[in-house]
Amino acid sequence: MTNSQGIGVFDSGVGGVSVLREIRTLLPQESLLYIADSAHVPYGEKSPEYIRERCRLIAAFLLEQGAKALVLACNTATVAAVAELRELYPQLPIVGMEPAVKPAVAATRSGVVGVLATTGTLKSAKFAALLDRVASDVKVITQPCPGLVEQIEAGELQSSRTRELLDGFVQPLLVQGCDTLILGCTHYPFIKPLLNELVPANVSLIDTGAAVARQLQRLLRERDLLASGPARAAQFWSSGKAQKLQAVLPTLWGESQEVLQF
Repeated sequence: MTNSQGIGVFDSGVGGVSVLREIRTLLPQESLLYIADSAHVPYGEKSPEYIRERCRLIAAFLLEQGAKALVLACNTATVAAVAELRELYPQLPIVGMEPAVKPAVAATRSGVVGVLATTGTLKSAKFAALLDRVASDVKVITQPCPGLVEQIEAGELQSSRTRELLDGFVQPLLVQGCDTLILGCTHYPFIKPLLNELVPANVSLIDTGAAVARQLQRLLRERDLLASGPARAAQFWSSGKAQKLQAVLPTLWGESQEVLQF
């Protein structure tokens, strides 16, 4: 591997673009490769073996494209597949996601933390172990959010339907005294503006995109793989309809970009 090679990032759909933005902000000299596995979204409703198979295929493709590191920009994919990918590619820096329970526990004043996440993340043994490890002194209320990923995939970040769904997920948490909300899916940072309209100003919203970028930076530095730049234009692929991702990239990524078929 050389430091001029790109960083491969993937998610079940467009959500990982929120992590990709954090990587671009922290490491602007790095070239980025992104796959939205949108033909199989959401991962949260799929079996662990199904997700592992998709992750193996995507990882192999990104390595063929010259990736020097992988980022699983999806909590559900991380739970299902990160350990296997690390076994398959022991020489490769691989960064996964996990809900930001530890910083949320540190931030809460009321002692009540809410988690918005997919069903798959909330059902996982890894998430249960994370709660046991770092959240024994606070009340953690989990809220599955069926349908929300699909709204974000469609670019409906401010629609009445998205507002209605989100309000239905958030209000029960607020009623129980939640003052800190974990965005436990990489899609959810895109609806922060809408969330800020629905929750009081004293409720903290916490996600892990910036922490993932910092971990990636640390691993690349340890292996002397940080690029010196300049970065090549980011490359995007989708296993779904490429034009669908292409249509929402100006909103989610901040600029237009060609999307290739994966």
